[in-house]
Amino acid sequence: MTSPVYIIGHKNPDTDSICAALALQELKQKQGIHALAGRIGHLNPETSYILKKLELDPPLYMTTAKNTLAEIEIDEAITMPRDETLRHGWDLCLDKAKALYIVDENENYIGMATIGDISKVQMQDLNITKDLLKETPLENIVKCLKGSFILKGNLPMSGEVRISDKKLMERDLEGAIMVLSDHEDDMIKSMAKGCAVIVIAESFVPNDYIIEMAKKYGVTLISTNYNTMKIIQMIYRSIPIELIMTPASEITSFNRNEFLSDVEREMLKSRHSSYPVLNQGKIVGSVARYHVLKAEKKQFILVDHNEKKQSINDIDSADIVEIIDHHRIGDIETDHPIVFRNMIVGSSCTIIGLMYRELGVEMSSNAAKLIAYGIISDTMNFHSPTCTMVDKELASWIGKTHHLDFDAMATDLFSNTATIQDKSFDTILHRDSKEYTLSGKRISISQVFIFDLDVVDQIKEDFLKYMEQENKVRHLDLLLMVFTNVEGKGSRFLYVGKLAHQVEKVVQSFTENGYVSRKKQIVPRLAQELA
Repeated sequence: MTSPVYIIGHKNPDTDSICAALALQELKQKQGIHALAGRIGHLNPETSYILKKLELDPPLYMTTAKNTLAEIEIDEAITMPRDETLRHGWDLCLDKAKALYIVDENENYIGMATIGDISKVQMQDLNITKDLLKETPLENIVKCLKGSFILKGNLPMSGEVRISDKKLMERDLEGAIMVLSDHEDDMIKSMAKGCAVIVIAESFVPNDYIIEMAKKYGVTLISTNYNTMKIIQMIYRSIPIELIMTPASEITSFNRNEFLSDVEREMLKSRHSSYPVLNQGKIVGSVARYHVLKAEKKQFILVDHNEKKQSINDIDSADIVEIIDHHRIGDIETDHPIVFRNMIVGSSCTIIGLMYRELGVEMSSNAAKLIAYGIISDTMNFHSPTCTMVDKELASWIGKTHHLDFDAMATDLFSNTATIQDKSFDTILHRDSKEYTLSGKRISISQVFIFDLDVVDQIKEDFLKYMEQENKVRHLDLLLMVFTNVEGKGSRFLYVGKLAHQVEKVVQSFTENGYVSRKKQIVPRLAQELA
């Protein structure tokens, strides 16, 4: 089983991170790498619109970088019905495994038996074995002996196994299993003494008198071609496996979705050679310590981020093999050299596009559109302050190569997704909200991207009242709501709080200068004003 290299973007993924992961997945696969795009959050409306338009499935949803039992190679579980014989169990152990998992009529796991458990039956006190034979079905005995019924009686068995000897008539044969050859006198004597079963060796068939007597007393007659010694050996192997198994309640078992770290911790508490792996009560595999020890870490390629707090949970337990990003260098560490491509561009998709071109790999129509949409979204259709000439040049190349009209794609995308219509005030204010402390003042800035800024005028009065109510609870010095045109053509601002009057002029300048970037424009200018 070849494990994939997972390509993931950051938490709360945006269009750039999802499109970059899917486009890179295609590139890696064309290079012969088993790569799989993943995501660690739900898709936003914009990204959902794009994937639906391109008829693409979302990347695999992931919550942790830890391995589960379902993701590593484990052994097949050798199962055995509860009523099967020890002989069959022994053969399975010699041929396939040292542990057998016992199941009931509905294939539910009920216990386990090892080759050691089966061997012990041959070595233990006969009084213990006798009790097991009491509960052994006659059909098991016939099956183990590869024999047949001459007559099936109804006498209960004592579990004692006897042969003919000089003291035959002195022994208590009540309910005994007699192993006899062709001596019909011994058969008559045994039935007279109350035996329950007579197993006749070497396929000898007794006369009619013997059969009639057995019918009268309720004695079972079994014929087999085995000799006397082989019969005795096999009778003890006819015991049902269920009678010697260790019940499931006494055995540590694991669910296929358990993390390897938890499995390893539990294994240290016991000394079993293997453990059952279950899924809804059904046995799906067998895991041993060596499976856990040899399991390789999950491998990841990070796109559009390189900080732990933005990455998948438990990233320290994974193996990061590559990073492709256009943000500042964060705190991700590796224990070996990796490919780390960090560029001053407006979109991670720009870097993926450059990789296709540099490697001479032809991108599919969908990959080209994914890269285009990623660039459009992250650069606000080339109007964001973060946009560079590299983004524009690559977009021009992709547009010509794949006949894509970026402006038409942007208009279609933004007009269908960048809207606050039918969204609650709570969603608008809190979907993308960040709090700052500037010169000792608590300031919260929320931002939402919309296609038509005129809709702000329609909700302005009611939204300001809502912001006032919110700030009574939060006690901020300034609560600022920024409605930004999704193509970077300016913003509208609503604000409340103690500093509202003080920042009125500077916020007015934000509008006049067409500010769109919270990080690069709005926050630095506010900090300067309040210093």
